[in-house]
Amino acid sequence: MSQNFEFQDKMRIVQELVPGRQITLAHIIANPDPTLYQKLGLDPKLDYEKAAIGVLTVSPAETAVITADIALKSSGADLGFVDRFSGTLIITGKVAEVEASFTAITEYFRNVLKFSVCEMTRT
Repeated sequence: MSQNFEFQDKMRIVQELVPGRQITLAHIIANPDPTLYQKLGLDPKLDYEKAAIGVLTVSPAETAVITADIALKSSGADLGFVDRFSGTLIITGKVAEVEASFTAITEYFRNVLKFSVCEMTRT
């Protein structure tokens, strides 16, 4: 018995995530352009000259909740966004506050949770 199948031009994308115990990005944007705040849906009332945006990604994604807690408890930084499904954290505040938050997060994850932690970067 022979069957004829019609194949349509369809693209199939397979996305694979191998959850490791790692922080893969910890980047600080110092003195960002005000437009960036607005495009990210962050509070545009901040003092742009002394402000920073910190972007961090962590795997497994659920640990983003822990990063948010540490960020808020370790400095005066504000929580801009946290996603427990993608592992993304965005914090805002003065450059020193964002740096202090990221330092506390990376030290805790490296020393207590034994995660692999990337180097903190800054532009």
